[in-house]
Amino acid sequence: MAEVYTSSVIGAPADRIWAAVRDFNALPDWHPAIAESRIEGGQPADQVGCVRAFRLKDGSFIRERLLALSDYDFSCTYSILESPMGVENYVATLKLTPITDGNQTFAEWSAEFDCAQDREAELVDLIGNGVFQGGFDALKERFGG
Repeated sequence: MAEVYTSSVIGAPADRIWAAVRDFNALPDWHPAIAESRIEGGQPADQVGCVRAFRLKDGSFIRERLLALSDYDFSCTYSILESPMGVENYVATLKLTPITDGNQTFAEWSAEFDCAQDREAELVDLIGNGVFQGGFDALKERFGG
């Protein structure tokens, strides 16, 4: 099983950042790689079990299911249902932790998944540096840090 872990410090309070990222359908609003997103079946975007279907700016199509959402912990966990990346059993968690010294946020994004062994290093780099760090960089640009 492959594991990815990326962390960053964002120069804004966790509750402000959480307000932007907690909406499971809001990826196009804050992640630069996402072109469009919708929640299937008209379910609320914060309902555990809802499925988001989205397109990347390169045209790739991905479907993900929300597995957990905690406003208390500023965290969400989701799985990939369909993706061109060649991953299986993919589960990821995005978590924000308040840093009281300077009113900043410690952001963590992690994932575990199965994939072909010869693609593991490539996928770990793509997900960690492209997806996760790309999202954190966009949040830092928007909120500071």
